[in-house]
Amino acid sequence: MNKFRHKTLAIAIALGLTACQTIPEADTPEIALAVPEMTAVPAPIVYGNFSKDDLSRTLINELGARRGHLLDATTDYVALAKETRDIAIIRRASQFATALGDTESLIALGEIWIEEEPDSLEPHRVLSYQLMEVGRFIEAVDQMSTVLTLGGRFDFSTIASNTERLNSEQRTELINSLSALRTRHPESRSLHYSLIQLLEQNKQANEAMRELESYRAQYGPSARSTLIEAQLLLLLEKQNDALATLRQGILDYPDHQLMRFNYARVLVQTENLEEARRQFTELSDMAPDDFETLYSLALIDLELGDIASAKSLLTRVLAAGYRNNDAHFYMGYIGEQEGNATEAIRHYQQVRTDANNFVNAQRQAIRLMVQNNREADAHNWVLQVSNGNPRLQALLTTIEADTLSAGGQSELALSVLSNAIEKFPSDTDLLFARAMIHERSGDMVAQEIDLQKIIELEPRNSRALNHLGYTLLVSSQRFEEALALIERAIAVEPDDPAIIDSLGWAQFKLGRYDEALVSLQRAYANFPDGEVAAHLGETLWMLGRRDAATELWDAALEEQPDSAVLLEVIDRLTKGVGS
Repeated sequence: MNKFRHKTLAIAIALGLTACQTIPEADTPEIALAVPEMTAVPAPIVYGNFSKDDLSRTLINELGARRGHLLDATTDYVALAKETRDIAIIRRASQFATALGDTESLIALGEIWIEEEPDSLEPHRVLSYQLMEVGRFIEAVDQMSTVLTLGGRFDFSTIASNTERLNSEQRTELINSLSALRTRHPESRSLHYSLIQLLEQNKQANEAMRELESYRAQYGPSARSTLIEAQLLLLLEKQNDALATLRQGILDYPDHQLMRFNYARVLVQTENLEEARRQFTELSDMAPDDFETLYSLALIDLELGDIASAKSLLTRVLAAGYRNNDAHFYMGYIGEQEGNATEAIRHYQQVRTDANNFVNAQRQAIRLMVQNNREADAHNWVLQVSNGNPRLQALLTTIEADTLSAGGQSELALSVLSNAIEKFPSDTDLLFARAMIHERSGDMVAQEIDLQKIIELEPRNSRALNHLGYTLLVSSQRFEEALALIERAIAVEPDDPAIIDSLGWAQFKLGRYDEALVSLQRAYANFPDGEVAAHLGETLWMLGRRDAATELWDAALEEQPDSAVLLEVIDRLTKGVGS
């Protein structure tokens, strides 16, 4: 597997199955009777007995709505419904509130409607959907129960699409409520399936699998049940079984695109890219204008090194205006692979500021410009794309400076940062970036000045506190001052392993070896890095536990054989020591 795989498939292609989304299927006979959407003002209806003034208000509201004053018309219609409690007015007010998306009014209208017509199915349905919309699921289930008791039908599959935001305890309460309802209404197919979905959402895979077996026993196999079985198997970490289930699903339902798509995704997850490519190609043949499939296929081609095919597919995706930001990003990568820096930069620069990969795209564009001796173009681009946004300009300037510094142009990098700091003197990110370049250049005095300035501006900036404290530990004898800075940092971020390591090393420098051991063991348990291993091993060594130190270093070297700090401390302490 090449390094680029982790930038494409692991990030860009979602690996979770989509079986548990609300998908219309032929095996779901129950149809949701949602409140009708109001794409235009509905035809007038005949009202019951109420005053002449009430009639006048309805006419004014109808006319106002037709002239675009929907908010005012809805507000008055809802008020009129509450005053008259007339069913026709309540219905009309509900239509207006639906068009406006006024959930609060719809709930109030539903409650009045039920009081006036307790045995009518429609208000119970309306109220249940609105209660779900605001997260009042238990109350919604009560209304659904009434619908079933009155002899109606209800599509429970909409519940799971609204419950992702619930915590486990809230979802468990809802599961228990639905389980009790299913006991009373075992004939409701969508209720049974919704229960399975919620169990899956709640990570109760074994319970969901038992319900799924019961569901199949009652209704027989289906594409949808196959998809959720695969999802549950993945949740149970039975990847091979999930693949086998989906493979059989493709044989049973060869034209089911979602089945094939999920199979292809799991193949990607298991790094079987050749077979995944075949499945995505099949999907593309089945639906040539499915640009998500084309995009996924392009990323697989990139992983397999088929640059020409990936480029052709991404060109089609771009031409369709689909996933423009992602497509431009990967076209930039392709430009780099083809040795065409100009083309790569052009694509990277077209990634918009609201895209997830915007910053990475700009980093690549700036790097390429600097590498091709276009430093002025890189700087002008930073100013152009930031467009006067101080935070964005500061971010891109740090990228520009880091790129220049990495390319051996530290003086130019410092100049770029200093100019930006002159414009934004309180920007701590710019100051920190300049401090790091001073550190790499060996100018510890200038580095300390910038870090102290950050601490002056932000006394609880744990990054600056820790970095200055650690710098003092390794480049001076100011150990007490360093410890004080690090203790301030750890008070802000008590669980940060890097700061805990700094604390342990400060304690070591001050000869407080027992305290250092506790801190460094904690740091290493959370972050088994080579430098932390070096510090912990040296502490064990100073405490006379040389075998433990050697054992620790050997294990750390297996993970990081090129760790310079680890190799230095081993060489320094073990040189001349007999084996």
